Amino acid sequence: MSEGKLRIAMHGAAGRMGQAIARAIGESSDLVLAAAIDRSGDGTTASLDAIASADVVVDFSHRDATRGIAEACSKHGKPLVVGTTGLAQETLDAIDALAKRERVVLAANTSVGVTVLFHLAKEAARLLGGEFDAEIVELHHGKKVDAPSGTALRLAEAVAEGKGLDASSFVHGRSGMVGARKKDEIGIHAVRLSDVVGEHTLYLSGPAERLELVHRAHDRALFARGALRAARWVAREGAPGRYDMRAVLGLA
Repeated sequence: MSEGKLRIAMHGAAGRMGQAIARAIGESSDLVLAAAIDRSGDGTTASLDAIASADVVVDFSHRDATRGIAEACSKHGKPLVVGTTGLAQETLDAIDALAKRERVVLAANTSVGVTVLFHLAKEAARLLGGEFDAEIVELHHGKKVDAPSGTALRLAEAVAEGKGLDASSFVHGRSGMVGARKKDEIGIHAVRLSDVVGEHTLYLSGPAERLELVHRAHDRALFARGALRAARWVAREGAPGRYDMRAVLGLA
């Protein structure tokens, strides 16, 4: 570390989240931005070897770029926080290869509140049982390229875990003569509206009553704070492995 500060390398520095994280680092007393890496105007990317001077790497880039930073972290022996969503299997394989040597946090959503939402969703689905139908609606800004959001998918996974189901129960929107709703379906629906930062609602509906769990993000700064909390956590001594925000908060 430099002068007792944790040195962060930001991959995807020019993006909305990258800029928010850079601002949060600048406002902190224990962190310093060691490297800011992103594609230039001509489409080329700064050398990933810039991470050599960092203690931790944070990635909020593009699904096609995350594999490269995971491999660079393996080369230089750096722990990694990944907030990029929609990752291909070969990218996940590269992350898992890194996780054999270093600590990695892979989080579809770095919000502390959303992490608690996942925890509550699993418990609520388990306690309410099969009589309660589950549907998820997510809202994001119009520039988001993947749908449904990684957060919505992780929320569905939490519900499925609570109900004893798997991903085969997921239904992505409905159109046409789809027939009556099957009892073990978990519906997932994506809405895109202007500059909405992010909103996720889980509906659990049973006989004569309905429970709703809602998380609304008002500012990207909350994701930046969560990502940096994860960065501080992976920098500590601990067993290598692939973790999520539940581990960061001590929930797993």
